[in-house]
Amino acid sequence: MHSPGSKLLFAGTIFSSSFLLFLVQPLIAKQILPWFGGSAAVWSVCMVFFQVTLLGGYAYADWVSRHLRPRRQVQVHVTLLAASLLVLPILAGPQWQPTGEADPTLWILGLLIATIGLPYFMLSTTGPLLQSWVARSLIGTHVYRYFSLSNLASLLALMSYPFLIEPHARILTQAYAWSGVFVLFALSCAGSAWYFLHHIHRLPPASHAPTHEPEGDWDPRPRDYLLWLGLAAMGSWLLLAITNHITQNVAAIPFLWLLPLSLYLLTFVLCFESDRWYRRAIVLPVTALLLLVCAYGLQDSAIGVNIKVAIPLYAAGLFFFCMFLHGELARLRPGPRYLTRFYLMLSLGGALGGITVGLIAPRVLPAYYELGIGLIITALLAMLVLRPAKPGRGQSQGAATAPTRALTSALASGTAGVLAMLCGYFLYVQVADDLADTRRITRNFYGNLQSVDVHRQDPHDDVRQLYHGSIKHGEQFLDPDRQRLPTTYYGQTSGIGRAIAATAAKKVGLIGLGTGTLAVYGRPGDVYRFYEINPQVLDLARSEFSFMNDSQAQIETALGDARLTLEREAPQGFDVLAVDAFSGDSVPVHLITAQAMDLYLRHLNPDGIIAFHVTNRFLWLPPVVQEIARTTGLATALIRDDPTGPGQRRTDWMLVARNPAVLEQAGIRAAATPVAPIPGLVAWTDDFNNLFQILK
Repeated sequence: MHSPGSKLLFAGTIFSSSFLLFLVQPLIAKQILPWFGGSAAVWSVCMVFFQVTLLGGYAYADWVSRHLRPRRQVQVHVTLLAASLLVLPILAGPQWQPTGEADPTLWILGLLIATIGLPYFMLSTTGPLLQSWVARSLIGTHVYRYFSLSNLASLLALMSYPFLIEPHARILTQAYAWSGVFVLFALSCAGSAWYFLHHIHRLPPASHAPTHEPEGDWDPRPRDYLLWLGLAAMGSWLLLAITNHITQNVAAIPFLWLLPLSLYLLTFVLCFESDRWYRRAIVLPVTALLLLVCAYGLQDSAIGVNIKVAIPLYAAGLFFFCMFLHGELARLRPGPRYLTRFYLMLSLGGALGGITVGLIAPRVLPAYYELGIGLIITALLAMLVLRPAKPGRGQSQGAATAPTRALTSALASGTAGVLAMLCGYFLYVQVADDLADTRRITRNFYGNLQSVDVHRQDPHDDVRQLYHGSIKHGEQFLDPDRQRLPTTYYGQTSGIGRAIAATAAKKVGLIGLGTGTLAVYGRPGDVYRFYEINPQVLDLARSEFSFMNDSQAQIETALGDARLTLEREAPQGFDVLAVDAFSGDSVPVHLITAQAMDLYLRHLNPDGIIAFHVTNRFLWLPPVVQEIARTTGLATALIRDDPTGPGQRRTDWMLVARNPAVLEQAGIRAAATPVAPIPGLVAWTDDFNNLFQILK
């Protein structure tokens, strides 16, 4: 009655839509990053656009499938598909480049809407809408398996982009290839619409609301809608909270964010593929244990921030937390009549969880406490979910007898309540410890900042340190006699120390403020101009450390993305320009491309030096700088310094100059280390770069 080809048509369309949906986000973000920089507004606006558009797509699918007749559904959808082809290829035109210093929010929204708005919207509608068509035109099909398939496609796209696509294709090529595949998707979607239209009328009326699904065709109550919403929201919440914790507090490892997102998608794949993967008897005890250990680890540094323990612990925790949340969602899935409404609530829940952690938490919580809060809410949600329920509402076949089931559910619900109280206690201890050990703690979009006093055996060695998550951004001796000593990465024998000495620098530009340590080199008449994107870093540098306040130089500061600020400024005539922004896991690539180098040269004196701070535990950045310099005809020197001075750390600095003779001064050339080339590495540009290639 229905050929395998018809099922393959629907499956291929849903698979391609999810694959393209996940690919377009990094693709368009890479296009606009050099234009708008890495400011909070850019990422917030992009995040809101993607989530709102996805939610709009699910709302459209729900409304269309419930209020329009089949023929009108097809007419509307195919018309919108055709219209979406008119905006291809998905390349942001030069007219969208910002021309002033105004708030970029509306400009970015306009760019996203004009460039990818309709294609992204159509991709967003595909999963729920086509599954509703499948439910009404293919007898015997387990429709929710298509949701599992769509998440598998998202997972494959997630893994493909950084490892297979980005390293081998420029942005222009990616955009045209994506657009070509979108055309094929649109054709297959139109073919699915044609099949739906020509087969729904041939089925007996009863099959319009089939009951072959194991969940039956029950009518959801308000409680069910709230449970769908809550379970989906907490999955999204824990995904972002655990990602923030392991990438900011545990280890700034590039691509580490891929691990939690992959596990999150995998749980959707397993839980909606069939009922065999989610077994309460196995998942619930493991989840309860991990919930307790993860909550305890947040207030115990030996567990919570130890890289060898924390990463596997919280990765395993996220997997089982989401297996519980998404497994319960799969148990509560309704019949096909309510399929699109079910997906709408999942999308709304995911958006609420993401907005809470991504936008609200940085503005209302002083540190990364959303994970502890999320664990408490998850335990409370488990109390509701595991309470005895009426038979036939999301219950699997072959369940235990009613009295046994009720007793088991009551015990599980009570255990969840105890876990919630224990998680609450551990969160209280975490907050109390932070307040006791930290001088200042603050939080915004860019992360969590803490200033801490470290007392050692010899009081002369006591220091005040600034941390951004797990990354130390500088320290200063508390002893008044040693407060003007350059510490950490900025000693006199480091690359930046030698660059300042070689040029007898009178005017120094510094991208990345930290504690403002480099201000100690300033002399009367010098000008030190700091570029910093995070206003809270500037506040802490001035209030908690005295490098800037005590400097003999004139100190200037410029808030905002450094590249955009420099593009707007007249040539500064720097003797030294230090680019110090590459120590974390999220390297601001737009600051280390050929176009960025051209910009730095515009602000540099003829005999000046650009100093790139390339100390990084996981990325080998010197070959990147050297290749850009080689294509531009510049001289380079890698200074790998392992100092013995108090408070100083081993550093790597790449020094770049127009005039090779400058690099013969202050012992630079004598101290330089050869840079081993990376095979196949080409100069990074705004159009092409490859972090994967430079992993250590």
